[in-house]
Amino acid sequence: MNIIHLPTAHNANAQAARKALRVSRVTDQSAPRQSAGLMVISGRMSDVCAELDRLVMQEQMREMRCKAA
Repeated sequence: MNIIHLPTAHNANAQAARKALRVSRVTDQSAPRQSAGLMVISGRMSDVCAELDRLVMQEQMREMRCKAA
């Protein structure tokens, strides 16, 4: 089992945001690579909600690229 700390903020305050928000992903070698596995998102509620919104947008973009291909 591996723990991967995912990058979060993509703005000028990225370093401050990393301290305020923590996203960890626990992967299982037997699970498919596309599977998110177990994700733990911790921090201020507004930061957690913003990260969830970002993940939703990322998934929507991935789906759009797959449909276009």
